Amino acid sequence: MGLGLDDPKEVKTMVTRCYFCRGKVEASKVDVDFRWGGKLKVIRDVPGGVCRQCGEQYFDAAVYKEMEKLGASRKKLEQRLQVDVLPFRAAS
Repeated sequence: MGLGLDDPKEVKTMVTRCYFCRGKVEASKVDVDFRWGGKLKVIRDVPGGVCRQCGEQYFDAAVYKEMEKLGASRKKLEQRLQVDVLPFRAAS
């Protein structure tokens, strides 16, 4: 990504404990479902922190800015995925 964050151990997470459940946050690379406008893009291997207990994800500001750039860009796609969209209907 050009940020010097190729190794998840190099990432300095914003927190060591999850804001929501107080679980331990560990450095990891994750796939992110990133919405930009009306489009959904999957960004792979993003360095960040992930709560071991609830799965909440945390990203440094520089990483998030790079995701925003990728979301707005017209960079050549690695792959195209088809996603099903379903309406939620409450049980009667």
